[in-house]
Amino acid sequence: MRSAPEAAASAGRRERPCRILRIAGPLVEMEYADGTAMYDLVSLGDAGLPGEVVAIKGGVVTVQAYEYTGGLAPGHSARPLGIPLSARLGPGLLGGVFDGLLRPLSGSGEWLVPGAGTTGGGNRSWRFTPVVTAGERVSEGQVLGEVGGTGPVPVRILVPSGAARTVERIAPEAEHPENAVLAVVGGTEVRMTASWPIRRPRPVRERLAAGQPLNTGQRAIDLLFPVARGSTVAVPGGFGTGKTMLLQQIAKWCDAEVIVYIGCGERGNEMADVITELAALEDPRTGGRLADRTVTIANTSNMPMMAREASIYTGTTVAEYFRDMGFDVVVIADSTSRWAEALREFASRTGALPAEEGYPAGLASAIAAFYERAGAVTTLGGEQGSVTVIGAVSPPGGDMTEPVTAHTERFVRCVWTLDRDLAYARHYPAVSWAGSFSRDADTLASAHADAGDPGWAARRARTAGLLAEADRLADLVDLIGITALPAQERISVLGGRLIREGVLQQSALSVQDAYCGAHKATALVEAFVAVVDRCRELVEAGVPASVVEEVDFGPLLRAREDVGPDDAAGVAARRDAMFASLAGLREAT
Repeated sequence: MRSAPEAAASAGRRERPCRILRIAGPLVEMEYADGTAMYDLVSLGDAGLPGEVVAIKGGVVTVQAYEYTGGLAPGHSARPLGIPLSARLGPGLLGGVFDGLLRPLSGSGEWLVPGAGTTGGGNRSWRFTPVVTAGERVSEGQVLGEVGGTGPVPVRILVPSGAARTVERIAPEAEHPENAVLAVVGGTEVRMTASWPIRRPRPVRERLAAGQPLNTGQRAIDLLFPVARGSTVAVPGGFGTGKTMLLQQIAKWCDAEVIVYIGCGERGNEMADVITELAALEDPRTGGRLADRTVTIANTSNMPMMAREASIYTGTTVAEYFRDMGFDVVVIADSTSRWAEALREFASRTGALPAEEGYPAGLASAIAAFYERAGAVTTLGGEQGSVTVIGAVSPPGGDMTEPVTAHTERFVRCVWTLDRDLAYARHYPAVSWAGSFSRDADTLASAHADAGDPGWAARRARTAGLLAEADRLADLVDLIGITALPAQERISVLGGRLIREGVLQQSALSVQDAYCGAHKATALVEAFVAVVDRCRELVEAGVPASVVEEVDFGPLLRAREDVGPDDAAGVAARRDAMFASLAGLREAT
């Protein structure tokens, strides 16, 4: 926050416009005005196009423009505003669709008006219910009251950081406008909506070690590559491997209270599909609309490029706002490669010395700074909340060694690599069990054991072992054929296929299989592992491997789609029927 003298200086700067000196796409150079600081907002031209100061050198200020600069020319005016680029945080976020600067897109027409306000604001009124009284002593981060009518997630009004004093005034329970002052604490006004600089992380009392799983409802992830609440994930994959579909599934089914979905440079039709599906999908947690606890930031490929750069910070700031209320929030960025392209575009305009493949030398630091804002925390008010960041990466040509992918894998806790061969074989989700990893797995094994499932780690290890053994033998099968392998190795190949098709494959279009609960996932893994073990016993007892391979495993393979999302008993019944079929083989031999 700026002091009173700084605010007065800011007002003076607005009265003394500067001249624009040069324009090169989103790069605008202007004269320096006294007091101009890094990351200050600038109003460009008569239309007031928003820009942000990114460099100051030798009396010249370099501005990153967030709208199309066509029509601007040297000699036009530019006004430093003396405030940083900020997100307007309040009850109108949930269920809304915004652009990369958090300007509302609902009701904005086909195109945004150039120079529109940099953050969203409306004239709605909301019902406020106080939970403290005048004269009460409060601490920073404490809840002053709740705003109703926001859907399944209540919006809590908190004591601002540094305002731990006495409540001098509190608004009564009633409808209040968005900009109303709801309380005065120690001389500080607390409004229903407030702005926060998007590049400044919101303060917390303590950062915690992430130790609780984020359940996504996707078996390949929850079983093999789990993610903790407050952790970070990269989803690299080439064109057509299903990144957007997987991220949409996680947005629909993960057990976070709030979802912030950032469409960062993706196609407009994909974002339209996301918005339409979220609006139509029933929330499994509340029975209402899933969109009512989702904030969608749509900065598509036909929108100004540099707004992509701001969009991920805007989305993270929104996530931290709800985290500070004690909620678990998931930020989904699709995709960070498009964001990095914006960095490369602007760096080329400034003439900065390029690093690998033309990206700026600070790319790794920028990626690290973004993912660093994830985390599980104790809020200023003493609650526990988390921000989990999941970022898609779109390597050109599927090259996993390109800079964005390589640097991202250095800083995230989990990587869910999408395999092109699996995708083209219609195996969804196409998560590669050989090219993915989870650094959270060991920690989460302890969390599952504490929650009453001590066998989780063993199931994961056994499944990963079956898949690795099948992959090792796949090359031999291609060379010499399956019939040349020993019987037990043929069963290993069979076991890998059964695990892939019956457990890891999951249909996003199936009512029964789009989401998989923990009990059904456990039952499926245990059923297929037990069937593979029974097949090994049959081979050891003298049953030919070719006879075992010809058994119809279809009823068990179809269990994932035929039984309900949490129907472990239905899976067990299919397993027992499979045991009966296998028992008939021993009797026949």
